[in-house]
Amino acid sequence: MTFQFKIQLTRLSKPSVWRRVLVPANYTFDELHSVIQISFGWEFSHLYQFSPDGYGSHPIIALPDDEGWDEPDLDAGKTKLKTIFTSEKQTYVYIYDFGDDWIHKITLEKILTEKITSPKCLKGKGKCPPEDCGGPWGYMSLLETFNNPSHEEYHEIREWYGLNEGETWDVNEFDMEDVNVMLEEDI
Repeated sequence: MTFQFKIQLTRLSKPSVWRRVLVPANYTFDELHSVIQISFGWEFSHLYQFSPDGYGSHPIIALPDDEGWDEPDLDAGKTKLKTIFTSEKQTYVYIYDFGDDWIHKITLEKILTEKITSPKCLKGKGKCPPEDCGGPWGYMSLLETFNNPSHEEYHEIREWYGLNEGETWDVNEFDMEDVNVMLEEDI
């Protein structure tokens, strides 16, 4: 069995950032975390959790803390997607980076009978925001700075994010072929 998910960053509408992926139903939530990280272009730099409606909803699915603090309800490394996702149109929330609060809405679009052995990205839109930019609001501010040569932090911010003279931050950039190569190699 295979799940087709649409995963969309919330609180960003211009530009919209989303991915449509196929994932084996027997994958764990930790493996889905890896699919999301690679598909969006995140860098595996922060903690994450899954839950039905985001903060305050249960069950919380995450990796157990080595220190024993904030134990999740379910272990992401052991909990299979097929135990939680049971019907089309079902939604769940993935939160990445509890400081920036990148909230992703996951919608199970289709349950397919075909079996796949590795995930695949079918479609997507929008460039992933850079890590540690301050969440959706920080990202929107960053976009204004990137595109405004008269902004006092223009040169500093562009240098920080590795943009050369004349280079732009293309909010629509998305290379599905690259994503699929990385999904095949890394998962």
